[in-house]
Amino acid sequence: MGKHPYSPKKSYMRVAAACPTISLADVTANTERIIALYEEATDNDVLLVVFPEMSLTGYTIGDLVQQTALLDRAEEALGELAALTKNKSCAMVVGLPLRAGNGLYDCAALCAEGDIKGIVPKSNLPTYNEFYEDRWYQTFDEKDCFLELGEKYVPFGTNLVFDFSGTLCGIEICEDLWVPKPPSGTLAEYGAKIIVNPSASPEQIGKSEYRRRLVNSQSARLISAYLYVGCDVSESTSEIVMGGHQLISENGRILAERLPFSEKRLLIADIDLDHLAFDRRKHHIQTKTHGKTVVTVSLSPRQEHLAAVTDKNPFLPRESDTERKDRLRTALSIQAQGLAARMKATDQSRIVLGLSGGLDSTLALLVACEASSLLGSKTAEMIHTIVMPGPASTERTQNNARKLAATLGVTGNVIPIDKLVAAELEALSHDAETQDATYENIQARVRTSLLFNYANMHGCIVLGTGDLSEIALGWCTYNADQQSHYNVNSSVPKTMVRHLISHLATEEKYSSVSLLLQEILDTPISPELTKGDTDVISQATEDIIGPYELHDFFLYHLIRWGDTAEKILFLAKTAFSDSYDPEIIEHWFNVFITRFTYNQFKRETLPNGPKVGSVSLSPRGDWRMPPDISGTGLWLSGT
Repeated sequence: MGKHPYSPKKSYMRVAAACPTISLADVTANTERIIALYEEATDNDVLLVVFPEMSLTGYTIGDLVQQTALLDRAEEALGELAALTKNKSCAMVVGLPLRAGNGLYDCAALCAEGDIKGIVPKSNLPTYNEFYEDRWYQTFDEKDCFLELGEKYVPFGTNLVFDFSGTLCGIEICEDLWVPKPPSGTLAEYGAKIIVNPSASPEQIGKSEYRRRLVNSQSARLISAYLYVGCDVSESTSEIVMGGHQLISENGRILAERLPFSEKRLLIADIDLDHLAFDRRKHHIQTKTHGKTVVTVSLSPRQEHLAAVTDKNPFLPRESDTERKDRLRTALSIQAQGLAARMKATDQSRIVLGLSGGLDSTLALLVACEASSLLGSKTAEMIHTIVMPGPASTERTQNNARKLAATLGVTGNVIPIDKLVAAELEALSHDAETQDATYENIQARVRTSLLFNYANMHGCIVLGTGDLSEIALGWCTYNADQQSHYNVNSSVPKTMVRHLISHLATEEKYSSVSLLLQEILDTPISPELTKGDTDVISQATEDIIGPYELHDFFLYHLIRWGDTAEKILFLAKTAFSDSYDPEIIEHWFNVFITRFTYNQFKRETLPNGPKVGSVSLSPRGDWRMPPDISGTGLWLSGT
């Protein structure tokens, strides 16, 4: 690493959703519980903790909210909470009823640095079914102003944004999220990357799932983080039951969740501010400079470690087994539908691919079988495979390839390439013994030449098999396996290739090849272009270029998020702390960056292929980089 090691406080903001037990209309008891959770949040390096709607008094107090004694005590308690934040590194948002002029408002107040920094009134008051809010409260439709509280004047209004050392935060309250035009949309236009929502939403059958989708989609739509903080079950149950559902979502992904009726009182997550900024730049999200009131909060993140485990496999869904299977099936469908559509568009009825007995060609063949079902074609007529044993091939891989083609019922061909390779080596006056780049690449180019010539002869398109990881690393032979008419694996990383094959091995339609697929999964990854003294794979890809799980991790964070080298290394060392020493991770990262930089020329002429996930290196679509970029200093300087 460089002179200044990476720390999460450089780009993450730690937030928390708190769910205190509520004593209705007992402000003193509620204040004590809020203080306890605030202290716990502070001890956990939280920068901003959010409490539910009306958490100082309780939401379900009905007409008691009009009582002067209750309103006086709530204002007094708010001052106490604000004073508590003095010399503390944590801000809080707390809900309460507040008088302003002749009106009463359902408000959320942000307290920090010993002061009430600002107060936001609720914009949308529900008055349907169990809700009756406009019996007591008003909406505030005026310009932001100052509200007199005791001897201080506090910013008050719906257009407040709070500036935490450059990160803007906005507040909307409960129903505000459920209307056609939530205030959070305007707050995001003002530059707020974090939206908090103190809420009081009763539980009903199916409502928690709807609420989850609503919060998640809003965070994705706004490219923001969204904290939804519901009221505890200790609210009145005379007509409804609260569940304390709490959600922290970042750009369409749930980071943390407290399920309804859970015991957990404090939900903590780290918001990746870099990622939000990256996507807002990428999508040209403009920031309005007028109409907002910016309130400064001079607090900065201070966490040194991440609150959650870093995903080792960021390309793979981390949801439940059912959701993961659905995602894998979707990826396969995209690949198969893309191939079927290409064949229709080009009026082709056959494909040919080289079958090596390795992972990538196996997946390509399975995708072709899926496409044949979509097209209503017989696999034996549509799919042609060629097994091309060469000087360095092992019986294990070639046998697996032949068995796979035969069992799936496709047209299988076996064309040995030894003589063709020997002829080219002889023509070049190569000694045929030195296993150099020429020796290796002649084998790859002979195989590709055979495929294209076979395609001409039998009216096929050549199906490419190389995956996204190989494309990123340039682990392919130029004008050989780099080329095809269409490549269904072009945006599928190696780690996902494994999971896709594993998934298909469990499906009934592929039960006949299930054990064979497992054997292929267990075979060491190798191009088999150099040979040893025995019929055992001697050229292990991951020994040469490094572990694919690391390279896929590097690739995802570099391309999907534009992360810096120091951040990628920090995340990798965190995620793989139980697998690799830090020095090993740094070594393979340097290998990755070097290979990624200097192999852009191979990506410049890639064939078409379907985009499956959020990362693609297509030179026509997602990744445009000059092939003659000078050096790796953009990423490696300082590492």
